[in-house]
Amino acid sequence: MTQGQTDVDLTAHHIPRTLTDKIAHRTVRFMRIFADGFFSKRYGHRAVVLETVAAVPGMVGGLLQHLKALRHIRDDQGWIRELLDEAENERMHLMTFIEIAQPSRLERAIIMLGQAIFYNAYFFLYLFAPRVAHRIVGYLEEEAVISYTQYLAEIDAGRVENLPAPELAQKYWNLPADARLRDVVLVIRADEAGHRDRNHEMANDLTSGHTRPSPAVQPRPSSVANTR
Repeated sequence: MTQGQTDVDLTAHHIPRTLTDKIAHRTVRFMRIFADGFFSKRYGHRAVVLETVAAVPGMVGGLLQHLKALRHIRDDQGWIRELLDEAENERMHLMTFIEIAQPSRLERAIIMLGQAIFYNAYFFLYLFAPRVAHRIVGYLEEEAVISYTQYLAEIDAGRVENLPAPELAQKYWNLPADARLRDVVLVIRADEAGHRDRNHEMANDLTSGHTRPSPAVQPRPSSVANTR
C-alpha cells in the first residue's frame, strides 16, 4: 500500500447547477441527516448498514446497461463490467466491516427494509433517468468520503480502537500482515473517492449524449503491490 494509492481529493464536489442535480444533492443531504442521527459516531455499524445499500447501484446499473446494450445491439463501452466491479467492491467493504462491527437486530431490520426500498426506487430511477441515478451515487460517495475521513479522525484520536485488519481485507487489498483498521479505512476511502469521481463522470457523459470508454480494464484492488 503506497501513499499514492490512498491519497484522495477530500474536497472534490460536483456543484449542482441543473434542477435535477440540485434535487439529487438535496436528497442525499437529507439522507445524511438521518444517518448522522441514528449512528452518531458508531462508524463501524454505520459502515455495515450503509454498505448494504451502497452495493445496490452498481448491480442495478450493470443489469440495465446490459439490457440496453442487447436492445440496441451495440457495445457498452465497458460500463457493464465497471458497474458490476463497483458493486463487488462495495460488497467487499461490507464483508470487511462485518468482522469489525456486528449489526444489532434493529440494524439488521433496517438493512432488510432499506435494501428493499432502495433497490426498487433506484431500479426505476435508473430505468427512466440514468443520469440522475449516477449523480445521486456521486453525491452519496462524496458523503462516504466525508464519513470515512471522520472515522479516521476517531481512530487517530484514540476514541476508536485501531484493531488488526481482518484477513479478508488483507487479501483483497493486498495489505501487509501487520495492517490495522486505519489502513483498511484508508483503502476503502480511496475506493469511495474513485466511485465518486467515476459516477459524476458517467452522469456528465449521459448529459452530453456520449459515453467515453470505461477505465474498468485497470487492475482490481487486490492486485495492488504489497508495499508501504
